[in-house]
Amino acid sequence: MLVLMVMFALATPMMAADGGVVIPNALAMAIASGLCALGQGRAIASSAEALARNPGAEASIRFALILGLVLIESLALYTLVVIFAGK
Repeated sequence: MLVLMVMFALATPMMAADGGVVIPNALAMAIASGLCALGQGRAIASSAEALARNPGAEASIRFALILGLVLIESLALYTLVVIFAGK
């Protein structure tokens, strides 16, 4: 992770001299999307386990799952907004 941060710090000024920062933006979006996918997978797995342990709490587990998935997905959307706002 530290190597990626150093690559971003060094690549951004070099790409900015040409007028574009396509590669760091693409890597940022790829990292954000990958981490969102991992977080969503963990959230769904945990909610399925919680439902298996306590089926009576289905409504509250479903609400917490949907709220968590919305917050996780917002990371990818914020990254996309920052990428397009930076141009």
